[in-house]
Amino acid sequence: MRLRLRAIVGLLAFCVAFPCVIGEAAEITRHALGNGLRLLVRSDPSAEVVASSLQVRAGSRFENAERAGLTHFLHRVMLRGTTKHSASALAETAEELGGALDASGEVETAEIRARALARNWERLLGLVAEVALTPTLPEAEVERERRLILSQIATRADSPFLLTLDALLGALCGDHPCGRPSPGTVSSVSRLTRQTLVAHHREIYQPERLVLAVSGRVSPDKVVRLVEALFGKMPRGAAARPESPPPPTPTGERRLLQRSVHEARILVGYLGPGLDDADYPAAKVLAAILGGGMSGRLFVELRENRGLAYSVGVLSPFRTAPAFLVAHMGTDPSNVDAAEASLRAEIDRLRHEPVGEQDVARGKAHVLGTLAMDRRSNARHAWYLAFFETVGVGWQFIDRYTQAVQAVTAADITRVARKYLDRPTVVLLRKPG
Repeated sequence: MRLRLRAIVGLLAFCVAFPCVIGEAAEITRHALGNGLRLLVRSDPSAEVVASSLQVRAGSRFENAERAGLTHFLHRVMLRGTTKHSASALAETAEELGGALDASGEVETAEIRARALARNWERLLGLVAEVALTPTLPEAEVERERRLILSQIATRADSPFLLTLDALLGALCGDHPCGRPSPGTVSSVSRLTRQTLVAHHREIYQPERLVLAVSGRVSPDKVVRLVEALFGKMPRGAAARPESPPPPTPTGERRLLQRSVHEARILVGYLGPGLDDADYPAAKVLAAILGGGMSGRLFVELRENRGLAYSVGVLSPFRTAPAFLVAHMGTDPSNVDAAEASLRAEIDRLRHEPVGEQDVARGKAHVLGTLAMDRRSNARHAWYLAFFETVGVGWQFIDRYTQAVQAVTAADITRVARKYLDRPTVVLLRKPG
């Protein structure tokens, strides 16, 4: 047991002692254009690939039920042609540069992402600017993309886990859009028109709402000059930054879904602190203690010791408030009642029993190790820089966050568990009868 604890603490110490693993070895510079667009450049001379992430503060969090999926729909159609290139020409040009070009709308932001061989970075950024500023949104392509998105929504409903997760978040968030999937609903996507997409593009593509991050073997000064040329003529917008409605109040609802499934699903969800909340690092460590890999409490107790679970885990994504923590479990249909009771008991144990030193050390190591592993590519470096700057916590958030994670104590875990792990929302998916 002591050897295991020393190994966990050693991993944590490695993550602290070698910040390059966390992704800070390269030089990062920030530049604001005169019109308000923010540029972040991570210069890494060793990288053979350059990646960029252009993000805008828009997404499903800011959409009502009638416009659900609008931002995602817009960004998928933006790839289907510009004033210079058709959809196929855009894809072929990106491939000629040794990379790819893609776009989507998510919950907190929407993104145009691209990557290419380092020697082609200038042409790559030109493509990104082209998609962002001069999409044509052809009517025929709007309809083609609509059919694809509706098919994806239908596929999502056929996935037992995603079906249950969507139901859980909908029950947890109520009327707040934090519970809506970013692709939207069949009803909303079917109603959105080309005119609505054009108006939405005009509304959100204002320089004050844009952040461009570039990571790889580039010269920051050269990137600044090119980005000034590509985006500097965008006029400042007049619209205010989007605001989401007040956070919902958990109701403690328990919902049953009945489908002909071979594996029952149990999801237990709670609203939690957002990125800018002082409780956020402790909440992330708490989530790792519960569901962080094969040594997490849920895996050890429910799968290994009691044999109740096929799969277990905890979802706790990077979100501004309201954020969430969702524990999920797959089990045999005959074990649903015992599995639900055991899952809720393990969560509740964090509120009533002190957390041990080993659990806290393991939770920290899992949080920092997962973060380090996710930031091994230039594409992910660019995403992290752009995302945190776009949502308002600043591109240096990761530095503050990792330090705060290292400072989390057992008392913090108990305090946060008692504060947030109350009045769970539960959704069960099981066979009828």
